[in-house]
Amino acid sequence: MTTSASIPIAAFKDVYDVSVVDRALNDLSPSASEVLKSIYEKMLKAGGTRFSVKPSGVMALDELYDELPNFAEVLDDIKKHIALCSSSNDPMELPPMLLLGQPGIGKTHFCRRIAQLLTTGYGFASMSSMTAGWVLSGSSSQWKNAKPGKVFDTLLNGSYANPVIVVDEIDKAGAEAQYDPLGALYSLLERDTASEFVDEFVEVPVDASSVVWIATANEESRIPEPILDRMNIYSIQAPDRDGSRRVAQMIYTEIRCGHDWGKSFPEAPAPLALDRLAEMGPREMRRAIMNAFGNAKLAHRDEIRADDIEGNRTPKKQRIGF
Repeated sequence: MTTSASIPIAAFKDVYDVSVVDRALNDLSPSASEVLKSIYEKMLKAGGTRFSVKPSGVMALDELYDELPNFAEVLDDIKKHIALCSSSNDPMELPPMLLLGQPGIGKTHFCRRIAQLLTTGYGFASMSSMTAGWVLSGSSSQWKNAKPGKVFDTLLNGSYANPVIVVDEIDKAGAEAQYDPLGALYSLLERDTASEFVDEFVEVPVDASSVVWIATANEESRIPEPILDRMNIYSIQAPDRDGSRRVAQMIYTEIRCGHDWGKSFPEAPAPLALDRLAEMGPREMRRAIMNAFGNAKLAHRDEIRADDIEGNRTPKKQRIGF
């Protein structure tokens, strides 16, 4: 699958001050963490300047309306913000977004596709696996096995000042954790405070104000009100029958084009096979299509049929990420 991105580099932005990093390195005690020392050295070598992009138009989003028809409302709003800066000298600026919906309807996949379209880098933090608050904001270098958080890591190791960072399953952040996993978001989702964000491990201010934030969740009621107040909230429904067929075709094309063996298969599955796939959710489609390709090859056919799909549906309790 190819993406016809039309969002070129517009300018540069400093995400940290190298002179501050240089002082921090020189002030380290002999007993300081070797990891922290190496990170300061890497920061100096990489420099604090990153690319910042400016959209040249809104046409690049059009293909996503076909691929992900149940995200049209989100795409409409993204289009508006791109239109605002496309004819000016302003870089891209998107408000934090929260995608609400049942598991398996393509929320995480949508986030990846937006990141691919914007080509500004991608960071991913799964809140369901968090046990402490430092996955986003880092942990003190005084702790054993401490390291920087996802925000700092994405900005340091990426080339852009405005990467997409996805906070997946934000409603599953452990409320019983000793440290609030969402604590860092209170400042990161506000542009003024995000511009001087301090990772607890690195202890050097970084400008995270241009980060594009997208969170996903199943239940709005489990998310703190201050977080909800800082985000644009979208309720994502399952696609209709026609939309499900388009999603199935998109996933089929993505898998087919992503493998050398895919060249022997036609550009679209048999119509009856597409009908069977349209009865599934997006994450189940992906598994069924992959298995169907294998079943067709075992049957010495270069086309998947409905009977290649039957019997591959996953019981609900076993279904995993799209």
